[in-house]
Amino acid sequence: MSFTVTQLRAFQAVSRSGSIHAAADQLLVTQPSVSAAVAALARELGVQLVERDGRGIRLTPAGEAFSPYVDQVLGLLEQGRRSALEATRPDAARIRVIAVNTAGEYLLPALIQAYRGTRPATEILLEIGNRREVIRRLEAREADIGIGGRPLGPRVSGRPFIENELVVVGREPIDDLEAATWLLREEGSGTRAALEAYLDEQGIRPREQLTLGSNGAVKQALFLGLGVTLISLYAVSRELRDGSLVRIPAPGTPLQRAFHVLRLRQPSPRSAVNELIGFLHAPAARTAITAALAG
Repeated sequence: MSFTVTQLRAFQAVSRSGSIHAAADQLLVTQPSVSAAVAALARELGVQLVERDGRGIRLTPAGEAFSPYVDQVLGLLEQGRRSALEATRPDAARIRVIAVNTAGEYLLPALIQAYRGTRPATEILLEIGNRREVIRRLEAREADIGIGGRPLGPRVSGRPFIENELVVVGREPIDDLEAATWLLREEGSGTRAALEAYLDEQGIRPREQLTLGSNGAVKQALFLGLGVTLISLYAVSRELRDGSLVRIPAPGTPLQRAFHVLRLRQPSPRSAVNELIGFLHAPAARTAITAALAG
């Protein structure tokens, strides 16, 4: 049985885009070449990987089962390529970081700036997603380091590096938490999971809930007085200082959670990745965050 990287990349592009045309545009090749690569891969496997779905295509059950392995293989090859390159050219280090929204928006820019002050040649690529996406990207080997809550599953390990305090906030003080509209993040968000657990533990049954897709959207809704939410203090520290939002006394708050540095248990990280992990656990990282939040 023999596959080519070209076949695997074509299948991955098709599985993610749901279209031969979109996959061809992504890979900068022709549509017939994508179709031929996916067909050859299917013949090699002896199963049908894709099927027609209206004007597009979708994965068959066999294709769905095969897809996560393709992601892992291609991710591992990319990590191996980076490792080989960095072994001969340490100045060519590139580290891919995937962070949950709050950490990615409010902590990582300051941390990256501080780290590049000591390692200016290291390129750090930052992407942001919810907790579910962070774990997926790590397991698919599409990221070297994750920043998020406690690790999920046996393949991802994590070590806390900074506390994350969750508080209830709104535009104005309120007395009745059940009468308020509660603003929730999207499914898969760690903050949403913490909020839902908090409401359940405190026996709070809101009359209305509103789901929004990002910290920015939640904050805009807060500014408009659409409701209240449980949110990281990092995300609203400036607004609490200037009075555009207020902290609302609520039983059981603040909640103490920690941001973790996450990585796959195997293989061992490259030396450049280990250096960044070491920095994130060092006092210099906390100093950089404190300075950024005070500014």
